[in-house]
Amino acid sequence: MNILYLHGLDGSLSQPKRSILEQYGAVYAPQLDYRNESNCMHLIYEQFKDHNIDRIIGSSMGGYMGYYLSNALNCKALLFNPALAARPVEQERMDFDPPSQTKMLVLGAEDTVVPPKQTLQILSKQALCCDYHISIQQGLAHRIPITTFETAVQRFFTDL
Repeated sequence: MNILYLHGLDGSLSQPKRSILEQYGAVYAPQLDYRNESNCMHLIYEQFKDHNIDRIIGSSMGGYMGYYLSNALNCKALLFNPALAARPVEQERMDFDPPSQTKMLVLGAEDTVVPPKQTLQILSKQALCCDYHISIQQGLAHRIPITTFETAVQRFFTDL
């Protein structure tokens, strides 16, 4: 299985999280400079369109990218606090088909960076065209602890 991990703004894939993902397949985790490269979505698509990506996992800005790229790459996505409603830096969005791939979202009820209410408002506008599995977790803020990550990844790969 080929897994594409898309980190958040100024982030990267930590070794503990990489180790969890490697239990399920080959992990691709490009280092993205969202602040200085406004067309990251296009660059990711061009780089991975021929890699037979089976799953995308993204967090925050990477969740925004993964939301759309999962349609373009025809794969399911696990998205942690995706920055769908607003982003601190502008990114060009490619026009792919309407969201149709299964998406599992983990939203932190205490997230002040990407408030879950705004994310749910965006999703409600597209609710009829995609299979969403949404978990709103009490006590969870924007950063995803390793235990939350591991539990969500396990569910993503076994239930979906």
